Order: sequence, then C-alpha cells, then structure tokens
Amino acid sequence: MKQQEYEAGMWAEKVNPMRNVAVVAVASRQEEKMLDNEVEMMVPLITEVRTKTGLDQTDIGFTCSGSSDFLAGQAFSFVMTLDAVGPVPPIAESHVEMDGAWAFYETWVKFQMGVIDTALVYSYGKPSPGSLQDVLSTQLDPYYVAPLWPDAHSVAALQARLLLEKEIVTVEQLADCAVRTGTVANHEEYLSQPLIADPLRKADCPTYADGGVAMILASEAKAQELCDKPAWITGIDHRIDAHHFGVRDLTAVPSARLAAQSAGIANGPIDVAELHAAYTTHDVLLRKEMGLPEVPEKPQRSYPIKADTLMASGLLRIAEAARAIWDGEAGRAVAHATAGPLMQQNLVCVLSGENQ
Repeated sequence: MKQQEYEAGMWAEKVNPMRNVAVVAVASRQEEKMLDNEVEMMVPLITEVRTKTGLDQTDIGFTCSGSSDFLAGQAFSFVMTLDAVGPVPPIAESHVEMDGAWAFYETWVKFQMGVIDTALVYSYGKPSPGSLQDVLSTQLDPYYVAPLWPDAHSVAALQARLLLEKEIVTVEQLADCAVRTGTVANHEEYLSQPLIADPLRKADCPTYADGGVAMILASEAKAQELCDKPAWITGIDHRIDAHHFGVRDLTAVPSARLAAQSAGIANGPIDVAELHAAYTTHDVLLRKEMGLPEVPEKPQRSYPIKADTLMASGLLRIAEAARAIWDGEAGRAVAHATAGPLMQQNLVCVLSGENQ
C-alpha cells in the first residue's frame, strides 16, 4: 500500500505495511423508477453477493451501509433496511449518512485495524418519489445560499459559466463528453438541445435513477478462497473542500487532486477510470485534476450522467472498476466518488488485478 505524506513542502511517497484487502463480489441494480421499497430493492443484491462467495451473514465480520434518511423521508431509515441483511446478533454494523463509497472507506479502515477478514458493504437511493432537485438544495449553506432555493442544475451552471469564461473547459469539450457518455449522438444534436440552466444543456445534466449496490470485501487470507481473481485495493483516500462557495475556487477541485495523489493514481498506467461525474463539466474538470487523459482509451462501463443514484453512484463506480478487472478489461482501474455541492468531497480508490 502506497501512501503520501507531506514533507518539506513536497508530497513524498512512502510504503507502509498495510493489510491487503480486495473486492471479491459485487451486485447492482438501477432503474428509472422502482416500485420496490428499500428492503425489497436490496434483498436480491445482498443475496447475490453472498451466493457468489458462499458466505452467509454469520460468516461476515462487519457490515456497513450508506444512505440518506433525508432522501428516504424518515429518521433512521437505514435500520429498516437492515432487514435485507437479516442480521443475527451479535453483529458488527455501521452506517454512514453518505454515498456508499464512504461506507467502503470505513470498512477498509476496519480491515486495517486487523479485526475482520470479511465485510459486506451496501448502499441505495430512491429519489423517484420526490423532487431530488429540491432535496439537494437543502445541503447548501443555510444562511447565504439555501434561502435562495437554487436547484442543483442552477448551482452546476454557475460553476460551468466560470469554467467556460476562464477557458478551462470549452463547449466543444462538453459536446465531446456528451457524445462519449451517450447522452447525444453527435455535436449537432448537442447544440440543438434546449438549455436547462444556462450554459448547461439537457445532455450536460444527469438523469436520476433508483437503485442499489452490494459488495463483499475480504482480507488477503480469505480473498483467494472466495474469488478466482480478487480486485485488490492498492490505494484509497478521500479529501474535503470548504462547504461555502464563497471561499472555494469553483474552477478547481483540490480535494479530488489530493485524493488522487494520495491514492497513488500516478504509480502506474490506468486502464479504466470510473468517474462519478454527474455533469459533463465535472467529467472534464475531474480529468484535469486527477491527471487522466481528456479522452479515455476505454469507456466507463456506466455513466452517472445517464443514471445517477444518490447515495449509491460512488459505490457503483468501485463496483464497475472491479468488474473491469474481473472481465480482463483492466489490469489497474481507478474509481472516483463525490458528495456535497459541486464535488465538495472526493474519494479515489485504485484497484488492481495484482496483489501489490
């Protein structure tokens, strides 16, 4: 495991004796609108990853989930979803009120403590019953921004205008991204689309979806038993920028840049990059900050801009990176997750088919 530490004003690389941990099974589901409740949505996914590994709940040392009580509309809604796990006391369980990628990080830390060898991580979101645009407005600064009730697209448009005016991104780059992600067929179709929030067009903005993700993690001692080709976590980190827009440079994402550096993204070639970019502007900006090619050699397996599941899209990026390794599409893949307004918080995870 390679980490970064700050020494004499420079990022210096060092090697720490960390426990090797791998993703050994994943399952996911996304639909525009699901009639299932959260428990019904997660039962098949959790059952699938257990079946793939041959584990039952008594074999799992730690369970961690990610979701939003506010989105679900009830306090401690994640407790209800534990019915999908079928917990049998005693159970070591935790929850993060964030995207499941941060539950994944907490679980990785638990492995490093040396107290578990297997873990179940899952997350879910069901935005279809309400207005997600209004819900996301409530996460903004409660004194200066939230009272104005700007919807998520309008906030993203504010950042997009700054990026275009400073020539950090161009309209052509946004059109290229829209074509690459499949939201339009060509530049002509992109330019003909209506503006959702100037300068963002319909193809620049995400379509929301209900869904969930489940995965099993295992230590080196167990991973080879549970999976023919474990996807090893060779680097992981997350960083946070300021919450208030007024103290941030909205044309940069330093938290993504630092997380990528600390996770060791530059330590070798990246075959597949799964980015949690809900807007075309975010895709272009993240590639600049993380040192990735502007035009990837290989496409993502799925794109949040086409199906964004709040609280699960980040964990799904990790699942897709693991699948790329298992399917032979990548020897080394990077997964990115983000949370908060305008990519305030960023997590980067590097997976490899080789145990390093």
